[in-house]
Amino acid sequence: MKKLLIASSVVWLASTGILAQASDKATTDRYNKSCIACHASGAAGAPVTGNAKHWAPRMEKGMDALVASVDKGMNAMPPKGMCYDCSAEDFKALIVHMATPK
Repeated sequence: MKKLLIASSVVWLASTGILAQASDKATTDRYNKSCIACHASGAAGAPVTGNAKHWAPRMEKGMDALVASVDKGMNAMPPKGMCYDCSAEDFKALIVHMATPK
């Protein structure tokens, strides 16, 4: 019964958009703590957040390649991109956040 209650609560939260909002807020918070310093301005050659032209050639490589680049570091970006507690899923969400045209 407990599992059914939890599952139905998750379905309800998902249908209301509350989980998506929490996820978006968490991604925005991670971005503001770890990525914004370089990706807001393009410092050290970083692709600018929201600039589709900057992100297009990177996105063509595929998400797995991009996550691997973040994990290992690339050019001036340090390993883990300054988000040492981020998971691969967190990195995927951050990449999508930054690559989405604003």
